[in-house]
Amino acid sequence: MVVSVAKTELDGIIPLVARGKVRDIYEVSPETLLFVATDRISAYDVIMENTVPDKGVLLTKLSKFWFQYLSKDIRNHLVPIPHDKTVFDFLPAELSQDKYKSQLKGRSLLVRKFKLIPLEVIVRGYITGSAWKEYTKNGTVHSLPQPQGLQESQEFPHPIFTPSTKAEQGEHDENISPKRAAKLVGQDIADRVEKLAVTLYDKSKEYAKTRGIIIADTKFEFGIDEGTNEVILVDEVLTPDSSRFWNGAHYLLGKSQESYDKQFLRNWLTANKLNGVEGVKMPQDIVKRTRAKYVEAYETLTGTKYN
Repeated sequence: MVVSVAKTELDGIIPLVARGKVRDIYEVSPETLLFVATDRISAYDVIMENTVPDKGVLLTKLSKFWFQYLSKDIRNHLVPIPHDKTVFDFLPAELSQDKYKSQLKGRSLLVRKFKLIPLEVIVRGYITGSAWKEYTKNGTVHSLPQPQGLQESQEFPHPIFTPSTKAEQGEHDENISPKRAAKLVGQDIADRVEKLAVTLYDKSKEYAKTRGIIIADTKFEFGIDEGTNEVILVDEVLTPDSSRFWNGAHYLLGKSQESYDKQFLRNWLTANKLNGVEGVKMPQDIVKRTRAKYVEAYETLTGTKYN
């Protein structure tokens, strides 16, 4: 059954910490948070008026898949839940009532709190989007010189770390150089994050290729375990909201590619001169086609049918 959750309302049973573009975040205890992925969708930093049904469930399932896949390479923020338990066993009993359960089931992650590293840790394996625009003007990507003669959508010789600032809600992230990132978070943390992010991207990219998907670029977020100084993988991982997925069978060098991600919605907004405009409602055909892209990405990457 297709379900849509635009906004969760838990009536103060657990306190709401933040409501982002997609996620509603609640505090379960001083050590743990509840991440709830709604079906909101944003493009050009603007949240659409209507939702993409099941999107939050698909994002949650895909993030869990990748957290597990990468678990030998890096610790993550998920609280382990035994196979015979569910997230509701770790929440106040009142949240098991139907009116709350219907908002939370399948789209919730129980996570440990960590101190966030204030960077959007972007790794690019292929030159596209804003990176391609910068390269055509200056021959650089995030101020880093690149080889001459690259074509649009070409794979870089090696994946590159291209961070951006982590903006407050309503503000815009700013592309910055690795040098400036090091000034923001310290050279040691910047170096560790870069090495980890490129390693995680490489491993995931190679796996995705076996499933017929090219991961052109992706955004990771990391935290720090202040007790051990260990870098922790947090937020969401390798979803259509945080990554650019291409169909490997349709890949053509020298042109922009059709994406599994929000580029589809962005293209519609741009064509209708609605990019960055508040109060936009997507037509139902755009909603259905966008949802289909999320389902296709999930099923293709995990090999699991989405019901």
